[in-house]
Amino acid sequence: MASFFSTVKRIYLAIYNWAVFTGWIQVLIFAIKALNESGPAAVYDAVEKPLQLAQTAAILEIIHGLIELVRSPVSATLPQIGSRLFVTWGILHSFPETRTHILVSSLVISWSLTEIIRYSFFGMKEALGFTPSWLLWLRYSTFLLLYPTGITSEVGLIYIALPYIKASEKFCFRMPNKWNFCFDYYFASLAVLGIYVPGSPHMYTYMLGQRKKALSKLKAA
Repeated sequence: MASFFSTVKRIYLAIYNWAVFTGWIQVLIFAIKALNESGPAAVYDAVEKPLQLAQTAAILEIIHGLIELVRSPVSATLPQIGSRLFVTWGILHSFPETRTHILVSSLVISWSLTEIIRYSFFGMKEALGFTPSWLLWLRYSTFLLLYPTGITSEVGLIYIALPYIKASEKFCFRMPNKWNFCFDYYFASLAVLGIYVPGSPHMYTYMLGQRKKALSKLKAA
């Protein structure tokens, strides 16, 4: 019975990883095509739907961690996925004024390259039981460049959105109301920016540690 559930788990995770991999491939192709034909201002419109779908699918990774379907710690997965969902839905989807900025291009390319490598890595691991050494190296090395470019783009787009958030008062709840509760999306966004200050170096250091472990095993093999 344990063997049966293990097989089902591997099949499910393989399908999940390859499905999301396909979504990110689509995002990258659409982004490059839009950049080549129309420039950075056209990138968001070209990738909007597949970007939202692929990024939102990552919520399942939090669930996978919570039910221990995978070994990835939720403490590392949740902040990264949460910040990306905030940018995807809370910034780009909610404030169209940000969509034509060149940082959208660097964001989409950084995210898609990262995820294409990551999902293919885990997809091969689940489907075949191993990953080629070159893919393992890419998985634990490309973040050295792509994480800073992705984080810079995220922070930049949140900052660019701040005036529009403040002016629109979208998602704000003012008192008095029957719940006796108030919420200001502008200050919440500032708080998110503040979290990036300690959070980004911590996450980068964590990934450097993971890289050291993974590549040391590769050398030993």
